[in-house]
Amino acid sequence: MLEDFRVLMAHTPAYATRADYSAAVVDDNVLGKPTRKARELASRHLTALYALDLANPIFRALRRLWPLDVAAQPLLALAVALARDPLLRSTQSFILGKSLGAPVPREETEAFLERTYPGRFTPASLKSFAQNVAGTWTAAGLLHGRVRKTRSMVQPHPESVTLLLFLGYLEGRTGQRLFSSEWMSLIGCSPDEIEALANLASHRGLLVFMNAGGVKEVRFPDYLSPEEERIRQEVSHVI
Repeated sequence: MLEDFRVLMAHTPAYATRADYSAAVVDDNVLGKPTRKARELASRHLTALYALDLANPIFRALRRLWPLDVAAQPLLALAVALARDPLLRSTQSFILGKSLGAPVPREETEAFLERTYPGRFTPASLKSFAQNVAGTWTAAGLLHGRVRKTRSMVQPHPESVTLLLFLGYLEGRTGQRLFSSEWMSLIGCSPDEIEALANLASHRGLLVFMNAGGVKEVRFPDYLSPEEERIRQEVSHVI
């Protein structure tokens, strides 16, 4: 729902509440849906994927980074959807396991989903979900093609790298371990390239990145409340 999400972000202020987002979609019909039912469904799906609530630290970070670079938006949206949708997240290893240029036919995606969730989907649901999965990864730039999908390389930006590092940070990671999380595998960059993007993000004030003697430190000032930071630190003792 990337294009719908872009329209919604463009028509709502940064301080909008979840109720404001719902009103924009359902009452004001900013997405141009033909019926009220379609508007309600769109609102529900967007809320499920992105939270649309500044009380959620992931959406808060997304809202902060979203307007800075349009080119970074597809990967920003994908990262948040992966964080919130377990079914979509389960396809990450399947998609990223394909070599660049390799075909990714729908039938192969269906077979993967059936192996992962045996008996969970009807044949019709399996086909629909496989198409939606392919569409999501295509919109983010990791697949290419309208009918015949092939694996492609996404273009990372400082904003998207900031969010990917932040998602790893929320998992309790710090230092070098932030740069080797599964989140960073989305961009397929070398360690040096990731570090260069983190440096650029730091220069733009998106995060704080320091590297001295090979020891890396990443901080996210004002991204978390004191209570959220306390919870994050508790998680770090588990990971």
